[in-house]
Amino acid sequence: MNDQVPASEEEWRRKLTPEQYRIMREKGTEPAFSGKFHDLQHEGVFLCAACGNELFDSERKYDSGSGWPSFWAPLDDAHLRLERDTSRLMVRTEVLCARCGSHLGHVFDDGPQPTGKRYCINSIALEFEAK
Repeated sequence: MNDQVPASEEEWRRKLTPEQYRIMREKGTEPAFSGKFHDLQHEGVFLCAACGNELFDSERKYDSGSGWPSFWAPLDDAHLRLERDTSRLMVRTEVLCARCGSHLGHVFDDGPQPTGKRYCINSIALEFEAK
């Protein structure tokens, strides 16, 4: 995977598919239950589709019933950046890739223990590397 981080939005448009660009650079979302990783049960690591940053381990993935791949913790907190999101008349916490700044999804405080977190991530923002 080419993990060079583009410097401009034009470079991002060339690197990403139109749907990836809409979600990862324009902060969109994919329809619930439509993503390729929603039901994935294989062992491995989930990477940022834009830059290859290692984000989540399959051991931390669970079925939240939300329609998006959900994780109770990232591989490393330093690999994510969290920001307050007040779009769509809601207050949420946005999850971004710390390396390239791409929008990944949101995190909520209604997940399982041990963290109580639900990192709700768009499949299109992820790549999967099997173990």
